[in-house]
Amino acid sequence: MALALEPPVAPQLARPRATVPDGGGWAHEPKWDGFRTLAFVDDEEVYLQSRNGKPMRRYFPELQFPRGRYVLDGEIVIFGAEGRQEFDLLGQRVHPAESRIARLSVETPARFIAFDLLSREDEILLELGFAQRRAALEGLLGSLPDPGPATVDLTPSTTDAGEAEPWLRGAEGVVSKQLAAPYRPGERTGMVKVKRVRTIDAVVTGWRPGKEESTVGSLILGLYDDSQELRVVGHTSGFKAREKRELVGRLVPFETGERGRGDPSRWNNARELEWVVLRPELVVEVSFDHVSDGRIRHGTKIVRWREDKDPRDCKLEQLDA
Repeated sequence: MALALEPPVAPQLARPRATVPDGGGWAHEPKWDGFRTLAFVDDEEVYLQSRNGKPMRRYFPELQFPRGRYVLDGEIVIFGAEGRQEFDLLGQRVHPAESRIARLSVETPARFIAFDLLSREDEILLELGFAQRRAALEGLLGSLPDPGPATVDLTPSTTDAGEAEPWLRGAEGVVSKQLAAPYRPGERTGMVKVKRVRTIDAVVTGWRPGKEESTVGSLILGLYDDSQELRVVGHTSGFKAREKRELVGRLVPFETGERGRGDPSRWNNARELEWVVLRPELVVEVSFDHVSDGRIRHGTKIVRWREDKDPRDCKLEQLDA
């Protein structure tokens, strides 16, 4: 591989922000729920690098790039039913068995969403403003010969903040980039991200003890499905020290004496799996950002306790809203 820019290259990062920047000087894109990846393409040779510099090509053999000499910044995404992004399916790919990877690459194929161009032929584009790099990216993907079975998509982009608002409601959020900003590998500059924040009313089905004795570490959250079965969908934590102590007394009257098994956060297997089961009588409103396969992927934040809410009205369908 003989490219002007060779791996490893640290991707430029975004700073969190509460609202989408308004006014001129910004481009806005949908935020994707996948694996951030740099694609180094030298005709038929392709090297995929993860955000932390690891090789990724063997996990996604189905990804095909148009022939040429270039480096793309983008995201590997798998779309499930009804076009939803399925982060869980990506995680299943990172596996040592080649046979498993080969099977999943056919059953749940991935795509590469391109949103920046870092080099083209023998030219490094890092010092160009994003507006120039975006124009070059559009020109590159529109002019490459022999696209064949390419699995590369160009991310949507707009300079109108109003047009980006639907991505805060129906996608994962918005990434905004300063039009004049150069690409700074590994730095949080020239780019911000606004996550989609959602709320649901959930039943408190149990609690997990904290690290300190007589404290609550997290609450286990559940929602009722169509068959009226209460399903664990996530957890909420991040309580202040005083809240951790006070919650124990509040929850004791609802304890059933049983212990639950199974970690509501499947992405952290190191956690203790046992938790204290509660009668399904307490309801909390929580805020969250990511949902995958009917589960809240990250911890939620309590907005308020809902004494006025009937637990049976806490439906699983809220996750699809």
